Amino acid sequence: MSFHLSKAGNNATVVVLLLTAGLAASIALSGAETSGKPNIIIIMADDMGFDDVSFRGSNNFLTPNIDALAYSGVILNNLYTAPMCTPSRAALLTGKYPINTGMQHYVIVNDQPWGLPLNETTMAEIFRGNGYHTSLLGKWHLGMSQRNYTPTERGFDYHLGYLGAYVDYYDQNYEQTSKGYRGHDFRENLKPTHDQVDQYVTDVLSDAAVREIEDHGSNNKSQPLFLLLSHLAPHAANDANPMQAPADELAKFDYIRNETHRYYAAMVSRLDKSVGLIIDALSRQEMLQNSVLLFLSDNGGPTQGQHATTASNYPLRGQKNSPWEGGLRSSAAIWSTEFERLGSVWKQQIYIGDLLPTLAAAAGISPDPALHLDGLNLWSALKYGYESVEREIVHVIDEDAAEPHLAYTRGKWKVISGTTNSGLYDGWLGERVTLEEDPRSADYEELIRNTSVWLQLQRVSAGERNITELREQARIECPDPDHTEAGIKPCLPLEAPCLFDIEADPCERNNLYEQYQNTTIFLDLWQRIHQFAVQAHAPNNRPADPECNPRFYHNEWTWWQDEQASGSATTVRMRDFRCLLIFVLLSWWLL
Repeated sequence: MSFHLSKAGNNATVVVLLLTAGLAASIALSGAETSGKPNIIIIMADDMGFDDVSFRGSNNFLTPNIDALAYSGVILNNLYTAPMCTPSRAALLTGKYPINTGMQHYVIVNDQPWGLPLNETTMAEIFRGNGYHTSLLGKWHLGMSQRNYTPTERGFDYHLGYLGAYVDYYDQNYEQTSKGYRGHDFRENLKPTHDQVDQYVTDVLSDAAVREIEDHGSNNKSQPLFLLLSHLAPHAANDANPMQAPADELAKFDYIRNETHRYYAAMVSRLDKSVGLIIDALSRQEMLQNSVLLFLSDNGGPTQGQHATTASNYPLRGQKNSPWEGGLRSSAAIWSTEFERLGSVWKQQIYIGDLLPTLAAAAGISPDPALHLDGLNLWSALKYGYESVEREIVHVIDEDAAEPHLAYTRGKWKVISGTTNSGLYDGWLGERVTLEEDPRSADYEELIRNTSVWLQLQRVSAGERNITELREQARIECPDPDHTEAGIKPCLPLEAPCLFDIEADPCERNNLYEQYQNTTIFLDLWQRIHQFAVQAHAPNNRPADPECNPRFYHNEWTWWQDEQASGSATTVRMRDFRCLLIFVLLSWWLL
């Protein structure tokens, strides 16, 4: 056990929770008629900063469609995710903490042969088992070295998108430059498709979602739809050309001088357009009334460092791949005609793993208790606006020898010990840009009320919304982190644990560890962390496998372990060898 947990003791028995391979078959069916179940529509952004939706108060660039959804529905002011893509998506689809599925350490790099364990039951399997048509559009990132890891083998009836971490926005290639790998990664179900090459991938996925909704509404409306639109945007693309946006979108932000930030604004703006297209399609098909709509980001944005995009998590501390609030809190909103307090800001803490049992409850589904979900069913609290559930959240416990770290919250108390990247990104990295404001911000409220999103949602859930008041309530205000005050204790997580009152101090400035270290408040928290740590599933991570090289598989990223077993890679190698031999012989003959 690493240094940052050693104080908790070493005598506990390690308990590993394993589920049997046949667990998926035992999912409890609700028995209700599918015709009365709501459509579940989840739109997920990738690496979007906490402050990069304008309903938080920023006027730097506006997101009118996302804002209209937020003001029309319920703003989730305390939605927590895991700090990186793979663990966050694993938590969403399993309803479990990543430490209980082995998905807690870093992300799946394309050349690594591991994935979400096959004995884990996914949200898609649960909803499909209860009569839903299930569709994933966009990013997967939960394993591809074996075909059994991929979406249509894990409960999705349909998948259009990519299996790995990210792709180029136009040619859908993924480059792993450190290894010299480059290959195409875009499929329709199990078959590679190049029909989308030269098209902007945000538009490709948006158009696919609209088609899915229209086809479903026209031909299959009696069956409820579960749609996960998992966007690439605004994640950076390959290192050689990370920031990409259509020229017409980019032109809207010519007032932003920093080129990288201008591209980022355009990438977010195209994502915002997607939200409008989806809601318009639901309205045209008369599916809106019976739908639950959720928008969120998978984790905080990367302001600096790897895959940096200028994303802002202002005023929170840290960023993606860190234990701080800036890496863990997601700007999110949800809408349903079932909610009694539409047009509100919900301050209840909710974890991304809660979404499985919560949305299942919305559909009248009771997941099998044998699944041992960590997520809580908060549907009733959300439906009636209650904020009284004390939530325990294991954000991350990573016992990696190189940089062990943890973050854990119970109620208002948050514990951090250890950190990532030697603390390089532990500061307050984002900023609220005020000198370069979107020209539309002068008539902000009118802009929101004139969006099709606002008009469509008002049509089915009319009611007065005080946009100015809601926007103010959604702000997170903290003192200037550079301002020193008497009694403020800094947090140095590589030296000792840190304790924060996250309700009073959401920006994690005042470390209360010295004050509480010998009290039952901290000791109980520390003991609970220890219990989770000793029961954690060992990380599934596996070393990189050079057999993944797309060159062996017609320049496609694919399930290379299956291809190896079938001999396909050997065939390609023999072809390459023959070509090389012919070249050498011709060269010798010409000489």
